Amino acid sequence: MTIFEWAWARWRTATPVPGHPGAVLTETAMPPAAAPYVPLYTYLQHRYASNVVLTFEQVEALLGFALPVPARAERDWWSPAKDMDGHSKAWTIARRTATPNLMARTVAFERLP
Repeated sequence: MTIFEWAWARWRTATPVPGHPGAVLTETAMPPAAAPYVPLYTYLQHRYASNVVLTFEQVEALLGFALPVPARAERDWWSPAKDMDGHSKAWTIARRTATPNLMARTVAFERLP
């Protein structure tokens, strides 16, 4: 099998990401995060730095939509809950913790050991 044949086979079995035209996930690589937050998961998963700091605007640019009001006003929105909402799974399954600075409108994603 040539590299072209392999790539074609992977592309044909890829699953489109809802709300993100052109973005696809292969079934073997599909994370258990909610679909709207997959771009954040992917970004964090592929960063080699142990600490990634993003502004809220940068997070919104990655996601393609505005963060909800609680994300800008409540620190608890950034902490993983027991029921684990889709948004917190995005960084938790990327093995990161989120520490927001609400005044500076930034969030630091630190890699877990």
